[in-house]
Amino acid sequence: MARKIVEEKVITNSEAKAVLEKVKEEELGEFQRRTLDFTRRFTKLPAERASKLVEELSSKLQLDRNDAIQIVNTLPQSVEELRAVLTVKGRFVSTEQLNGILEIMKRYT
Repeated sequence: MARKIVEEKVITNSEAKAVLEKVKEEELGEFQRRTLDFTRRFTKLPAERASKLVEELSSKLQLDRNDAIQIVNTLPQSVEELRAVLTVKGRFVSTEQLNGILEIMKRYT
């Protein structure tokens, strides 16, 4: 039976973990099992909190949703770590904005 993509949405690792845990492990494919194992090891926030953090970072600081998801997946602890995550795309982010991001993240971790 051919599979069809019904919806495509970028989600956090926490949300991916929640989705995969709803399925019995024996029904998961190899790639899905590996993904579940990865998310179990490296997810730091529950899915609901991760989703709320992404929304807050996106709305209050006007961050791109994909950037907010990347921040939530890595949860950097310092301005330097956060700058490394966000400067991958070659754009400048002010120290004031980085400190704002860290302040918001402290409420969720």
